[in-house]
Amino acid sequence: MAGEPETLFGAAATLFSERPRDNRFNPRELRPGSRNYVIREQDGTRAWDVMSWDVLGGQAKWKMTNVRQLGLPQWRKLAEKPENRCLVPLTEFCEFTPEKHHLGDGRPPLKGEMWFQVVDQPVFAVAGFWQPTKEGNGFTMVTCEPNSLVAPIHPKAMIRRHFIGHTCVEEGV
Repeated sequence: MAGEPETLFGAAATLFSERPRDNRFNPRELRPGSRNYVIREQDGTRAWDVMSWDVLGGQAKWKMTNVRQLGLPQWRKLAEKPENRCLVPLTEFCEFTPEKHHLGDGRPPLKGEMWFQVVDQPVFAVAGFWQPTKEGNGFTMVTCEPNSLVAPIHPKAMIRRHFIGHTCVEEGV
């Protein structure tokens, strides 16, 4: 089935946890607190897992979906441990802007949800961290300075991981 682990990145269908069987699991639309597939390593094996998009598992006033200030103690603890790193596969992502923006297409300016995708990659991965929480495993995306496309819309962007030959390259999207 499209969108399942075995159809993405040509990966094996290995899952660390069982795929949720309820009808609320929709890995095609990621919203704060929703569940998504995440790629992580455990005991030298890389596989898929299903986690909630809130690395603190409901223990903060708001869902912790993005981490930018890696120097803060709570994030430094996650960043220092390779076992807490993960990749989050996406087909696109959304940033909200309250201001109207011209998109350079000759149409009137837009505000609200702005969707971005990587044109030459139908599925791409962004860097993240994960940890066990009282609510189950939770993840967050690591953010950085945005590129020129995202910058007019939002002050931060995810770190996209991709490969050129055998070299891993990270950049903000």
